Amino acid sequence: MLASSLKDEIKFGNKDMSKAKSDLAASGEAKATAEGDLAVTTKDLNEDIETLATLHHDCMKGAEDFEAETKSRGEELKALATAKKVITEATSGAADLSYSFLQTSRTRLSSGADLAKYEAVRFVRDLAHKTKSTALAQLATRMAQAAGGSSSDPFGKIKGLIRDMIEKLLKEAEEDATEKAFCDKELAETEQKKADKEAVIAKLTTSMDSMSAKSAKLKEQIAELEKELAALAKTQAEADKLRAEEKAAFDTNSAELKKGIEGVKMALKVLTDYYSKADKAHGSADGAGSGIIGLIEVCESDFTKGLAEMTATEEAAASEYDKLTKENEISKATKSQDVKYKTKESKQLDKDTAEAGSDKSTASEELDAIMTYLKGIQDRCIAKAEPYAEIVKRREAEIAGLKEALTILDGEAVAMLVQKSATRKLRGVRA
Repeated sequence: MLASSLKDEIKFGNKDMSKAKSDLAASGEAKATAEGDLAVTTKDLNEDIETLATLHHDCMKGAEDFEAETKSRGEELKALATAKKVITEATSGAADLSYSFLQTSRTRLSSGADLAKYEAVRFVRDLAHKTKSTALAQLATRMAQAAGGSSSDPFGKIKGLIRDMIEKLLKEAEEDATEKAFCDKELAETEQKKADKEAVIAKLTTSMDSMSAKSAKLKEQIAELEKELAALAKTQAEADKLRAEEKAAFDTNSAELKKGIEGVKMALKVLTDYYSKADKAHGSADGAGSGIIGLIEVCESDFTKGLAEMTATEEAAASEYDKLTKENEISKATKSQDVKYKTKESKQLDKDTAEAGSDKSTASEELDAIMTYLKGIQDRCIAKAEPYAEIVKRREAEIAGLKEALTILDGEAVAMLVQKSATRKLRGVRA
C-alpha cells in the first residue's frame, strides 16, 4: 500500500511537474518577447528624446548665432557708414597720394616673388574661409606677416609655415584615426557587455520567479499535509479512546459472564449429585430435579453463548482497530516524509532565490557601471557636432589646398601668376 501510494504520488507529481515546466517555458517565452519589445521601444524612445534634445539645442544655438551675427552686422554697417563719412570729409585731398601708393603697390606686385607671396596668402585665406578653419585663417595671417619681411629666401618662411600646418593636420588625422579605432572597439565591446549582463539579469529574474512560484506551491502542499496529519492524529486519538472503552467494557462483562458460568456449573454439579443420591434413597424427586437442572443448563448455555458473542465482537473490534492503526501509521509516515522533503526543498528554493537575488543585485550594479561607462564613451565618440567622415573629408581638403599653395610658390607657378597679373592690369587700364 505504501509503495502503491508513493508510485501514485510520483506519477501525479511528474504530471504536475511536466505541466509546470510547460507553463514556465511558455511564460518565459512570453516574458522574454515582452521584455525584448520593451527594450527596443525604450531604446528607440531614449534615442528620440536624445535626438530631440540635440535638435532643440542646435536650433537654439543657431537662433542665438543668427541673432548675434545680425546684431554684429548692423553694428559693422553702422561703423562702415561712419568711416565712409569721415573718409569723405577728411581725406578728399589725399586722393593723389592714395593713387600713387596704389601704383607703387601694383609695381611691387609685378615681381614674381611678391606675386607668389600674395597669391599663396590669398589662396590660404580663401581656403580658410571655405573650410571655416580658424587654424588656416591664423596661418594666412602669419604668412602675410612673413611675406612683408625681407629675407634671402623669400619663400622659405612661408613654405615652412605651410609644411608645419600640413604636418599638424596629418598628425591630427592620425590621432583622429586612432581615436576612431578606440571608439569603435570600446563601443562594440561595451554594447556586448551590456547585452550579456542584461541576458544574465533576465535569466536570473526568470529563475527567481520560477523558484518562488515552486516554493509557494510547496508551502501550500505542506500546509495541506500538516492539516491532514492533524486530522489523522485526531482520528487516531478518538479510535484509541473508543478502543480503550470497548476493551474495558469487555474485560468487565466477560469476567462477569465467566464468573456466572462457573457458578452455574458448580450449581449443576451440586444439584446433579443431590438428585442422584435422592433418587437412590427416595426415588420420588426425579421429575422435579430434572426440571431444575434443565433450567440451570439453559442459563449456562445462554451465558456461554453471550460470552462467545462478546468475545467475537471484541476480537472483530480489536482487528478493525489494528487495521485502522496500521493504515494511519502508514499514512502518517508517508505524509510526514512528504512534509520533511517538501520543507527541505522549499527552504533550498528560498535559499537559491535569495542567492539569485544577490547575484541579480550584483549584476544590476555591474550593468549600471557598464551603462555609465557606455554613456561616457558615447559622449566622447558619438555626441560630436561634426561626424568623423566629415572631419576626414574637410582635413583632406585642407591638406590638398595647402599642398596647392606650396605649388604656387614653385618657380613655374610664379611665372604663370606674373602673366595672369599682367593680364589683369592690362584689363584694368582698358577699363
